[in-house]
This record gives sequence, structure tokens and C-alpha cells, in this order.
Amino acid sequence: MSKSQGLKALSALFKPTALPAKTTTSTTRAHGPSPFPETHFIPLIHASKTLPQLHQIHAQIILHDLFTCSRVVTQLISSSCLLKSFDYALSIFRHFDLPNLFVFNSLIRGLAENSRFEGAVSHFVLMLRLSVRPDRLTLPFVLKSVAGLADVELGRCLHGGIMKLGLELDSFVRVSLVDMYVKIGELGFGLQLFDESPERNKAESILLWNVLINGCCKVGDLSKAAALFAAMPERNASSWNSLINGFVWNGDLNRARELFVQIPEKNVVSWTTMINGFSQNGDHEKALSMFWRMLEEGVRPNDLTVVSALLACTKIGALQAGERIHDYLSSNGFQFNRGIGTALIDMYAKCGDIKSASRVFVQTKGKDLLTWSVMIWGWAIHGCFDQALQYFGKMKSAGIKPDEVIFLAILTACSHSGNVDQGISFFESMRLECSIQPTMKHYAIIVDLLGRAGRLDEALSFIQSMATKPDFVIWGALFCACRAHKNIEMAEFTAQQLLQLEPKHPGSYVFLSNVYATVGRWEDVERVRNLMRTRGVEKDPGWSFIEVEGQVHSFVAGDHAHELADEISLKLEEITASAKLEGYMPETAWVLHNIEEEEKEDTLGRHSEKLALAFGLVSTAPGSTIRIVKNLRVCGDCHSMMKYASKLSRREIILRDIKRFHHFKDGTCSCGDYW
Repeated sequence: MSKSQGLKALSALFKPTALPAKTTTSTTRAHGPSPFPETHFIPLIHASKTLPQLHQIHAQIILHDLFTCSRVVTQLISSSCLLKSFDYALSIFRHFDLPNLFVFNSLIRGLAENSRFEGAVSHFVLMLRLSVRPDRLTLPFVLKSVAGLADVELGRCLHGGIMKLGLELDSFVRVSLVDMYVKIGELGFGLQLFDESPERNKAESILLWNVLINGCCKVGDLSKAAALFAAMPERNASSWNSLINGFVWNGDLNRARELFVQIPEKNVVSWTTMINGFSQNGDHEKALSMFWRMLEEGVRPNDLTVVSALLACTKIGALQAGERIHDYLSSNGFQFNRGIGTALIDMYAKCGDIKSASRVFVQTKGKDLLTWSVMIWGWAIHGCFDQALQYFGKMKSAGIKPDEVIFLAILTACSHSGNVDQGISFFESMRLECSIQPTMKHYAIIVDLLGRAGRLDEALSFIQSMATKPDFVIWGALFCACRAHKNIEMAEFTAQQLLQLEPKHPGSYVFLSNVYATVGRWEDVERVRNLMRTRGVEKDPGWSFIEVEGQVHSFVAGDHAHELADEISLKLEEITASAKLEGYMPETAWVLHNIEEEEKEDTLGRHSEKLALAFGLVSTAPGSTIRIVKNLRVCGDCHSMMKYASKLSRREIILRDIKRFHHFKDGTCSCGDYW
């Protein structure tokens, strides 16, 4: 249905001939009365949990000649939509000869609540063409569909029709109208409707106020939202939660926290809003602290709360906290459904415990594309090429078609393992066999794949042959490869492309400085760094997280702020001295400045991951695994040190950087120094 067709059809609301249709509940039967009344089947329809069960009940309804009963058909359509079988619901509707208000309402509601907005609107249009007059239960779901389509013209036309019907002052319809205007970006109309609402100052109008507060928050007008909140005749938990959520999503966590403290009765949504807010704004430790407080106060989390808490664990590598949440879920009757199961898999994979991720994957019920994607990504970032490929095959055998994200994971697995030809083969298969158009991310991985293998000319030719203009990430992938293989000429050319695209991005300057430093071109290093200062570009600080006894500790490069700073320094000196006796030589080329070698070693020695390592060695039991999360790519010197440290301490050290996992054990790394 085109927009013009929809507008033309909606004009039927203005016609005085659009009379109510007769509501038919005929039970005329060709073979005599059924021994079972319609009331016998309706509870059975409600009790059906699967589509085959509903099919059986439907067959019995036809056999007993009850398919002419609109009450039965209405329930069949509703249950079909609840089971996500929209084609079946539409088939039932098409085969019913006397569609009336109740049947239309059931179908429109089912489609709207499952985001089938075009279908809901088109059947509303059909309803008008058949002169079936909509009521106060029809219009909210049509308005929701118009909002979902973000169709301003259709929304205004529908508003006019509602006025013609005399339903604009109905409280249910009024709230839906305001909500629609808010969602289609017409907040001014929403405010006007609110001001014209005669019932707005009554206690029962809370929902109307909440919808408008939520709308103001979404467009960032927090002062208006706060003013409305202050003027409310009465507030409920949703009022508080809407305003708190507004401050959270606009980054004002202090104001959100002040409101949270003032809530008379906090519910699970209140807690979840704060937990999710802290996590989304980067304060993952605070998010976890809020989660534990919630449990202490006896509030049972919902699935979204759990997923938000697990996300916080994932971001900072808090494996022990994640395991504690997992234990809580197991002890309190939570089902490992798609949402929770996928979040647990992701947490374990990104916190360095890929075996536990695999076990949870097996236990997760109703695996979907996202579940498979997270598991395959897990194998890929841990450098487990064979397992990633195996699960890719299992997924296809389960009848799930790969999408662009799955192919990103498989290409990443190829890149980390050096399987260049297989990676290119998968790329071509994605394009030609699966008809998936590559995104910039796919192109970037192919460049990275070729670059890691030293095939720089092929990587550059691939970029130049792209159908779309390469972006910063693609040139950045080639730049990293140039540095690794010390190709200065190509690095300079690539740097020019990067600086043209994003002159304020620090990565271009830092990488180019590193390249020059590697070959001792210190004047060029200083020239690049002066350019950074002139343009006001600052290098992203490096930080690392490590979890000890359930508490997460963070370090930045050169950090002396930790309470165990002296012990950390002594342990770092000790491990460095021991490593040198074993053959370790500080790779001072990773330091940008043209300074004395002794100073370079000191600078390298204070990198955040080394500080986290030293803290782990002094704070955990001998033989236990040390897990570190770093926000940047680990430098070559730190990578070398981790290998020596794993051998000397007889421990496994698992380091997650921005690209992948490195498992250090007995002096070697799982990446095989191919990173």
C-alpha cells in the first residue's frame, strides 16, 4: 500500500456514509448443532503453546462447524499472532466470510504489537472500505503502527478522522495520539494536545503525563520533562523511571542518581534503568555495584537487568562477577533462554573463558542467529579457527542462514589464524552464493587478512578496486600492516589518506610516529608530534583492567596511584630482571621519543598491562590464572614480556586487547606471534 493510497483510504473516515457494520456471530450449521459449544474451544485456543496444537484445534473447530463464529475466529487470530505465525493469522482472516469489528481489532492489534506496522495499517484501510466503523480499541494500535512507520502525513490524516468519529477525547485514544506525535518527531503537536486535554489534571491521567515526559526526554528537552514531572497531580513508578531514564540517556548520571534515591518505592525497572545507564555510560563497576545492591534489597531482576549486568562484566573482563551472576541465575530458577543465554556466552567468551562459553551455548534453549553469532565470534577472537569453522557448519546444518555478522566472525577467524586463501574464499562465497553485499567492515578484514600476511601490494590493489570509497578503518588496517612489515613508503602514502579523512584522529599520527621511530627517523617523529600539538590532537590513554577477588582494578600507563603502588613497582622490577636473564630484551622501538635507551625501558615498563600483570602476581595465589583487559592493541614489548612472565611465574596469563585474546603459557602465546 502506497502512502497516497493510505491517505485516500483514510479519507473514508470523513464520509457520513461510513456506517457501523453489523456484528455477526452466526452459528448456523449445515449438519445440525455441534455437541461442543464455542465456549468449549476458546479455553483450548488460549492454552495452545505451539502452532501444531493450534492447527489441531482449528481443524476441530471446522469439523464442528464453528468457524462461522466471530468469537472463535477472533481468538484464533490472536493466538496465531502470539505464536508469531502471522501468515496463518492472515489466512484465518481471509477465510472468514464475515469480518467484523472484533475480528479486525484482533488482527490489527496482533500485527501492530509484533511490529508488522504496514500490515496493520493496510487492514485498517480494508476495514474502512468495508464500512466497519473503528472504535476506541482499534485506533491505539493503528496510531502505534503509524508511529512505527514514522509517517507524519498519515498520522495527521488519522488524527482528523479520529476527530470526525468523536473519539479524540477518549483517554485511551488521547494518550495514543500524544504518543504517536512524540514518536514521529512532532513534539509540539503532542504538547498542544496535552494542553487541550480537559482531564490532564486528574490523578487518573498519569499515563498521559508519562508519555509526554518520555517524549521530552527522547528529544533531549530535560528541562521541559522535569517541569512536567514537577507539575504532575500524582506520580507513579513509571513517572520516576521515565525521567531517570531521560537523564541517563543524556549522560547526566548524577541527576539520575539523585532522582533514583528519591523514589518512594523502587521497582525492578528503576534498578534496571540505573544499571543499564551506568553500563552504557562506561561506568561498569558502578553498574555491577547497583546490581548487587538490588539483590541485597530483595528485588528480583528481570531478563533485561541480568543482560545489563552481564554486559558490564563483559566490558571490563569481570569473570568472577559474571560467574557469580551465573550462579544466582541457576539457583533462582532462571531459564537460559535466548536473551540470557546469549549474554552469558558473550560474557564468558570476552572474559577469557571460552570453554564455559561453549558449555552455556549447549545449555541455551531456542538458539537464534545472534546466539550462534556470539559463539562463533568467541572462537574467532580466541584464535580458534577450527572451532569457529566447525560451529559455522553446525549453524548451517541447523537451518540457520548466515548473515553479514556471521561472515565478519568467520573472516576474523581467518585473519587471526593466517588462513588468507580461505578468508578470500569465504568473502567471495558471501557475495556470490549468499547474495550478501560486503560492508566496510568486511572490506577492512580482507585488507587486514592480506596485510598481516605481508601481502601489502595485494591489500592496496584490493582497496583501489573497491566499488565504494574506502573509509578510515580500511586505510587504518593497511597502515597497521605497513608498520608491522616496516614498509615506510606505503605507510606514508596511507597516512596521507587517513589524515585527509580524519585530521583530528590520533591514531594516524601515533601510527606514523611509530613507523618512523622503528627505523630511527627521529626528526620525522618530532615533526608528526608537533603536528599533533598544533592541531590539538591527543593520544587516547592506555588503560587495563584486572579482577581480583571480585573487585576490578584499573591502571593507566605510568600509574602510581594504586594503594599497592610500591609493591607493584618492586614486582615489575623483579619480573623484568628475571626475564632479562632468560633473554628478554625491551623492544624500545615501541617508544616514540628519541631518548636514551635507559629512559625508553622505564617508559615501556610502566605500560598499563604490565602494571596490571605485576598487581596480579602480588595479589593472587601462585598458579592461578591472571586475566587482563586492555583498551588498545597490546604493544610488541608487552607481548614479549607476557610470554616471559608466564614461563617464570608458571601461570597462564590471558590478555584481551582491542583486537583479540592472547593466551600466554609456558613462554608462548596462542597467537603464535601472528597478531
